[in-house]
Amino acid sequence: MQRKTIDDLLLLGNPLLYEVSEPIVESEMPFVKKWVADLHHVMEAIRAKYHFGRAIAAPQLGIMKRLIYMNIDQPTVFINPVLSNLSEEKMELWDDCMSFPNLLVKVRRHKSLTIKFRNENWQEQELEMHDDLSELIQHEYDHLEGILCTMRAIDNQSFKWKSF
Repeated sequence: MQRKTIDDLLLLGNPLLYEVSEPIVESEMPFVKKWVADLHHVMEAIRAKYHFGRAIAAPQLGIMKRLIYMNIDQPTVFINPVLSNLSEEKMELWDDCMSFPNLLVKVRRHKSLTIKFRNENWQEQELEMHDDLSELIQHEYDHLEGILCTMRAIDNQSFKWKSF
């Protein structure tokens, strides 16, 4: 199997980005390591080219599975994540996305949440996330649901080009 590259990243308008991803079953765990390596490789390429990127969802590489890879201080793998305890309090921010790296979209996200998931060893995990991590995981989770931040724009003036 060929390693995925930045050229495999699905861009805004690709119909796969609007599809709901399938759960990973335990028998697919041998594939997860390769998928995570591909997600890491492409995210590093995005960081080098565009200077942003803290997490990436598998559907962005056409892997239609419920898998998120985050690497801020250390790599974290979220398999079949489920969000709960979404706070009533929300925050407003300019969101960016690797699938349209030059565009910012103003959205509202929950200020805190709980995420339940399986890790790369198929162990159940649960984390509380707040502020920027809460926003980040909501963005990536939306990819698993076939939702882009463009679909969550506050209004029709909530778009702007990034200035580099």
